[in-house]
Amino acid sequence: MILIKLGGSIITNKEKPLSARKKAIDNLSKSLKKIKEPLIIVHGGGSYGHYWSVKYDMHTKEKKYNPKGVSIVKNSMIELNKIILDSMIKNRINPYSLPPTDFMSGNVPIAKKVKEIEKISKSDLVPVTFGDALWFGQKKTYILSGDKIMTHLAKILKPKLCIFALNEDGLYSDLKSKKLIFELHGQKPSISENKMDVTGGMKRKVDEASKISKMGLNVFFVNGNKPERIVKAIKNKTFEGTLFRGK
Repeated sequence: MILIKLGGSIITNKEKPLSARKKAIDNLSKSLKKIKEPLIIVHGGGSYGHYWSVKYDMHTKEKKYNPKGVSIVKNSMIELNKIILDSMIKNRINPYSLPPTDFMSGNVPIAKKVKEIEKISKSDLVPVTFGDALWFGQKKTYILSGDKIMTHLAKILKPKLCIFALNEDGLYSDLKSKKLIFELHGQKPSISENKMDVTGGMKRKVDEASKISKMGLNVFFVNGNKPERIVKAIKNKTFEGTLFRGK
């Protein structure tokens, strides 16, 4: 089973609120169709969920946020999710929309429910979940990022491979020269933050990928604008990107 995160910067234009990159989404769907192994897809919020999260000052910390903001964030994520599902169906994939409320209780994943996701992925359906605003309890809510969902699912399901599709070729040792880190050996990568991204941007991805690799799982960062690289990574062909080797 393969676990894939489609970054918000790939599926949306983060510089323009509420704008999906439909051509990029279609290209991703066409490549995902070529993968003959069970898949679980996670996608980010990009200029949908993140835009409203910033507007209503919502974060990953559990707090009493504006109920209107919670509603609007959730609604925007459903809208983005629908665009992705439509693209997959058009490209003859059978997506199974799975809001994180289906397998989370507060901020803790429900192991039994998570294991059901793997069963779904092995039945010719492709589970598709996403970052979202979630109920925590005591009138508190929080933003659960797609990157954090990757760690939750990886810990319980132990997938064959985890892939983060980014808007870059991978991680760079130097941002000016864009010298690519092919495999992480403990060096500190250069990280550029997007002020709009309330869930931590690249730093969060690196943190979560590092946690997953410490579970003994390989994690690839690839350029989602070149989705054929996702297929190559899965088929063990010449890899282009950054590898977090499982320890």
